[in-house]
Amino acid sequence: MTIEQLTTDPYPLLAHLRATEPVAWLPELTGWLVTRHDLALRVMRDAATFTVDDPRFSTARVVGPSMLSLDAAAHTRHRTPFARHFRPREIEDRFAGFVRAECARLVDGFAAAGRAELRRALAGPLSVAVVADALGLDGTDTARVLAWYDAIVSTVDDISAGREPDSRGSEAFGELRAHIEGTVGRPSLLTEAATALEVPEVVSNAAVLMFGGIETTEGMIANLLLHLLGNPAHLDRALVPAAIEESLRLEPAAAVVDRYATRDVELAGASIARGDLVTVSLTAANRDPAVFPDPDVFDPHRPNLRKQLAFAHGPHFCLGADLARLETRIAVETVLDRLPGIALAEPAAPSGLVFRKPVAVPARWLPS
Repeated sequence: MTIEQLTTDPYPLLAHLRATEPVAWLPELTGWLVTRHDLALRVMRDAATFTVDDPRFSTARVVGPSMLSLDAAAHTRHRTPFARHFRPREIEDRFAGFVRAECARLVDGFAAAGRAELRRALAGPLSVAVVADALGLDGTDTARVLAWYDAIVSTVDDISAGREPDSRGSEAFGELRAHIEGTVGRPSLLTEAATALEVPEVVSNAAVLMFGGIETTEGMIANLLLHLLGNPAHLDRALVPAAIEESLRLEPAAAVVDRYATRDVELAGASIARGDLVTVSLTAANRDPAVFPDPDVFDPHRPNLRKQLAFAHGPHFCLGADLARLETRIAVETVLDRLPGIALAEPAAPSGLVFRKPVAVPARWLPS
């Protein structure tokens, strides 16, 4: 097994491990890899045994302690000031109009051309705009934010792969930190959070929300477009909500989540020592044939799609899951409504060790 395999085409290897050694020690990751659905749930639900609160946690090394890298009371203290703004019943009312207007504006910019690269023409800019609006960072330059998060993502990937990261991630976070600190005084979600958290804590959590809200949502939209355009029989507006869940199952934008053992523990015959890295492969768990028959097939008609684990599980279930679903649904509905005859212009495939998405989604359609 190589890092290259896990980055480019991990599915055959993950299927082999899931069938033969579902908790496997991988020297290349210097840790254990969990590949079975039931075991993934067990690890993510048991924060007392499998914690994120460890100085090696990759994202914390870049942006500092946050709700993503803390457990128990500290996790609750960091998450609570933000959580009430992402309640499912409020998402539609708060964001649907903004997302529709932003999708229309972006598509207006390229619809007449008859072709575009939809990851960076639609998915990325939409994700930036929505996160900036949610956090009260209006006026933030899209290209600048995308450059920040590209650098942070690259650094997290390097750390996860055991490579020595360069300075780009810390420099990008420094610029992001300065930008966020300059907005905390304005009325916004961040200002409210600052009544419960110190400003550096607000900044770290805002960076995590921006980072997650951009990276995973851009990946969700890009992966779904790739799945739908590669399966034209499913290019049906009525199927979009189910297709979102199936795309999340087949190719979660966040491929893995890391935990660290707080004690010696046995898991599926593996003897995990206190302090060991335990990486849950969401990609492998989502293709477990014991839960999803014919797991490598894109099938939006599956009856149990909500068992997919793309948003993790347990106390660290993704705070912005419903907002990401809303953005993805409206983006794809806009594409289907506005770009007749849309198809892939050339082959594309997802890649990435920690975050998986296509480098590009080149599409063509009948220009208006």
